[in-house]
Amino acid sequence: MPDAKRIPTNLRNLLILEVLAKSDRPMTAPEINEVLGLPRQTVHRLCVTLEQNGFLVRQGNSRKYQVARRLRELGSGLLQNSRDHIARRQILLDVASTVRETVNYVVPQDSGMHYLDRVEADWAFRIQLPIGTNVPFHCTASGKCFLASLAPRKRRDFVAALKLERMTDATHTQNDSLLAELAEIAEQGHSLDREEFLDGMVAIAVPVQDWNNRFVAALAFHGPTQRISLSEAISRKDLLQDAAIKLRDALFPAD
Repeated sequence: MPDAKRIPTNLRNLLILEVLAKSDRPMTAPEINEVLGLPRQTVHRLCVTLEQNGFLVRQGNSRKYQVARRLRELGSGLLQNSRDHIARRQILLDVASTVRETVNYVVPQDSGMHYLDRVEADWAFRIQLPIGTNVPFHCTASGKCFLASLAPRKRRDFVAALKLERMTDATHTQNDSLLAELAEIAEQGHSLDREEFLDGMVAIAVPVQDWNNRFVAALAFHGPTQRISLSEAISRKDLLQDAAIKLRDALFPAD
């Protein structure tokens, strides 16, 4: 990092956010400053300001900062309005034309999994969950895909903090059963919704990752049980996984 005196004042907040975005763990202000080399009090003051304005949040009562809702929404908005959106959309269209069911690109937010993009099935009978919808973590294929991407200890802590609301008779309402399935998902690389969110709907999801194997989003499709079975959904997992690789290459082109 260049001499701190050469870093423009209006760039310092962005550099702090960049350091946290590249980190795979929450960081304290001194840890952030090990990268930036700014005056110690300056980094502390800027982190407090970013926290007060909803861009950062501290992990519990600790001094460690991580990105907060407002920054994630900013990142989602930048993706939505960039040329990357066009490439992502084309990949979703290709998947939808093959599976002939609704295909979703879903990202985690504070209140659940957020439908950032989707291509609707062309059937008259379809289950509609429009762009912008948020769905639970514990009973959707995309939510369980995200939870399974967490390190085991963080996964346990996250599940312990969830309210496992019963949505159908198939919904996980006990931590142990959900954690057991998440461990299986982490090994097999795909997740299923076995009518856990809505009666009569099944879904399958795979993770979209960056080049550092960090979870970015879930790529999923769902359909009514009158038209698609779980075994049929699983038979299309390779198609989803290939599309997830295409999304990685489109959204994070190698240098």
